[in-house]
Amino acid sequence: MPEVQAHAERMTEALAGRRLAKFELLNFAALKTFDPPVDAAVGHRLVGVGRRGKYLLARFDSGHTHVVHLMQGGRLRPDPKRSRKPKLGLARWIFDPADDPGAGDDEAAWLLTEAGSERKAGVWAVDGDPLVTEPLSGLGPEADAIGRDELAAILGQHSKRLHGLLRDQRTLAGLGRMLANEICYEARLSPFANAAKLDDEQIDRLHAAIGSVVAAATEHERTLDDIGKSVDRPSKVHNRSGEPCTGCDDTIRTVEYRAYTVYYCPTEQTDGKLLADNTTSKFLK
Repeated sequence: MPEVQAHAERMTEALAGRRLAKFELLNFAALKTFDPPVDAAVGHRLVGVGRRGKYLLARFDSGHTHVVHLMQGGRLRPDPKRSRKPKLGLARWIFDPADDPGAGDDEAAWLLTEAGSERKAGVWAVDGDPLVTEPLSGLGPEADAIGRDELAAILGQHSKRLHGLLRDQRTLAGLGRMLANEICYEARLSPFANAAKLDDEQIDRLHAAIGSVVAAATEHERTLDDIGKSVDRPSKVHNRSGEPCTGCDDTIRTVEYRAYTVYYCPTEQTDGKLLADNTTSKFLK
């Protein structure tokens, strides 16, 4: 959420008011819809770029919206070279200059790319309210805007591990692996705690941690000119396996999965117990 929010703000500052001159689909698999046609927004002005969960929303004055999901390895950046076959290129937006004296005369091109092996980044073209249409209609409430009581109600409905619940976009939108690790640590809760069994005081801590962790991460992202790398983002546990805990003398531990890693401090979060490094998620005896 923080990196997408900050990037939406950067794109709005750079492109709001410009007319879309051309949309180039560079990889057919990147386009996730066929109706309306994605080039229906051509000739119309970009009102701004917003965010819903982890998605970017490029809204045009025609009522069309291009919904973009970057996934883990995706980036949407200025593309001054405009190569015919850009490396890892998926789609390109080309804008005319905005109608203001300082906008300059050059067209502004932005290129969507995706590195890595996931190959799931994509573009959805939507006519009308994008929030009631796939892929956004199935998202849960925004994590940074949820109230304490609403969070408590959600937790009570899901008897599953807290770390997994925080990352489930259908339940709570906007949080990823890093934020889930940092929120569990900040709330001093085990990442494997049963969400439905948290007491009132633990829910209070969790709600406060979501707000503070997301706010701090967003503030950091706003200092950058582009989406940064995960390893460069400030953290207390994430990507710190084997390092000393910032709150005690213990060492940051991990539970490794194929697609992600859970980071935690035993002393601060699990009463000193080590979490079993397997999918059954039982405590080691």
